[in-house]
Amino acid sequence: MNDGACLLIKKEICYAGITPEQENLLERLESRRITADKELPQMDFLFRLFHKPCFPRGELVALSGKAKSGKTFVSSILMALCFRSQLLSLERIEPRRLHVLWYDTEQSEESTQDILKNRIVPMVGCSVPEELIDIFNVRGELYGDRLPMLEMAVRQYRPDFVVVDGVRDLVADINDGVTAQDTIERLMRLASDVRCCMVCVLHQNKSVEDRNLRGWIGTELKNKAFEVYECCKSSERIFSWSQTDTRKYDIDQALQFAVNEEGIPYLCTHEQLLEAQYNAQLKAAAAIQRQGRGACKLPDFNPKYVEGKQNHKTVFNLKLLFGDCMVAGRQYREEELKQSVGMAANILKGKVYDEQVAKALAAGIIMKSHDPFGKVCYLRPVVQTELDFNVPSL
Repeated sequence: MNDGACLLIKKEICYAGITPEQENLLERLESRRITADKELPQMDFLFRLFHKPCFPRGELVALSGKAKSGKTFVSSILMALCFRSQLLSLERIEPRRLHVLWYDTEQSEESTQDILKNRIVPMVGCSVPEELIDIFNVRGELYGDRLPMLEMAVRQYRPDFVVVDGVRDLVADINDGVTAQDTIERLMRLASDVRCCMVCVLHQNKSVEDRNLRGWIGTELKNKAFEVYECCKSSERIFSWSQTDTRKYDIDQALQFAVNEEGIPYLCTHEQLLEAQYNAQLKAAAAIQRQGRGACKLPDFNPKYVEGKQNHKTVFNLKLLFGDCMVAGRQYREEELKQSVGMAANILKGKVYDEQVAKALAAGIIMKSHDPFGKVCYLRPVVQTELDFNVPSL
């Protein structure tokens, strides 16, 4: 007996004595059966980030971050990429330009238009074809109408890439578990049916330490999303964007970018990011101290480098601290070393930093010199073990 005949007999046995409704359910269930040799379409990714495929068709992608952390800015970069082959460290995989639908629930109509005219279009470098971009601002619509209108727009215009900014405003209560589950299920079905990648923008919880997506709808989105990305703001004009969760390709590297006076992003170095973070910490520390003694205290030192206290002063493991912050044999400008040590140990007071540098100089852990322009710089001597490590064996 061949396989086809066996399958027919098995089907007849299974369907014996069941109702038409149950038979319909079984038929649908069989259509969902997965086998090792079943032919299925390969995953189709729209972009690459650091040469790794990301943002697949037919899936949800979550874009999270604190308030004003650059979520809309990153969304703008992704939308501009749909019309360019490359932008920052991102590449568009498909050779053709992609059709974009931006569904804005948060901002005013003027803000949405301003982002289009003064951010997306300049990043593209030319006018964006109207037939390839559909933008809707629905902040003035009722909660109950926003999701049906989104479903109608996506099914009508069949975009490749959808940005829902923000998904929280599709529901009246973000902690209504039933509504949250239904909303995310509908978005998943919509993305799958139209074969588009749908980016859902959602805030993280307000607490500084809590980076979970807000509300029950955030929990549902994180559970169902193919990828989750996080935006962070390091200063007024420096941002970091990274992947936190994925079902397929891990992207370990964070995309760090700065924004020029015209509002156009450009890649920034890790040193620029550290400088911005350190300056932000100094600014916060100054604000704390202005509140008066006892109102607040500065952040604790990094315990990794703390050995204890002596005469009410913190004693640091200077060999470990400067060893982590300096590459042996390389010269460091005064400000560069201050930022590196300050960021590592969380030293925000200049007096405390100066004391550690003086102690490290006295102990021979670091040396003081001058660059060709006569400016003060520091270096960590190359110890014998480091030299031996680099000498090839005979």
